[in-house]
Amino acid sequence: MNPGNTPLLSTAIFAGSVGFVAAIAPFFFLLIGMRRTELRSAFPAAMTSAFAFFYVALPLGFLVQIREQLSGGFLLLYLLLLVWAGDIFAYFVGRSLGRHLMSPRISPRKTWEGALASLLASLGVGMLLYQHALPISSALLNAHLIERKDGLFALQKAPLWPTLLLSAAINIAAQLGDLVESLLKRGAGVKDSGTILPGHGGMLDRIDALLFAAPVLWYYATWRMMQ
Repeated sequence: MNPGNTPLLSTAIFAGSVGFVAAIAPFFFLLIGMRRTELRSAFPAAMTSAFAFFYVALPLGFLVQIREQLSGGFLLLYLLLLVWAGDIFAYFVGRSLGRHLMSPRISPRKTWEGALASLLASLGVGMLLYQHALPISSALLNAHLIERKDGLFALQKAPLWPTLLLSAAINIAAQLGDLVESLLKRGAGVKDSGTILPGHGGMLDRIDALLFAAPVLWYYATWRMMQ
């Protein structure tokens, strides 16, 4: 097999697998629900399991698939830094300067000021990574953290504006992911999504933004590869 075709083949297999699994997942969980003693709870339990599969498992699969793309190591670093920077700036700016609540019923502490700071932080990180992609990739390669195919070594850069648009789209998706996770907690009547990380709201609170942001970057990477 031509090594250059590997990411394309991997993407095609992943996309086909996602479609197949998405079609059979509800029926699979319904079959499991049929074994429950209380059959009235079978359907709600099956739908909850199917939702959790689509909400958590598939987006995490997108993270793995991003790593398999050309320049996948750099793309994954780009995604993580964008999301983390957005989260950090949203928290500190919203806490100190936030006055206008974004959605008090869903997340009483999220403000529009924090959301704007998050967006600007992600745009700033995206611009910095765009400008310093070559030295960052070289440093990771020299540290044996990536292979050459996983970095960004192009001598001629693409225009800046697509990177800024992508950074904005990823940030907006990440903020929506945060709000959706807050909505789920309100609907369930719980403060935290788990106790494995005391003081952090649970494990789901640490990855909720990535669950929405990862598919956005994967679709971009796939589109870029198809060009």
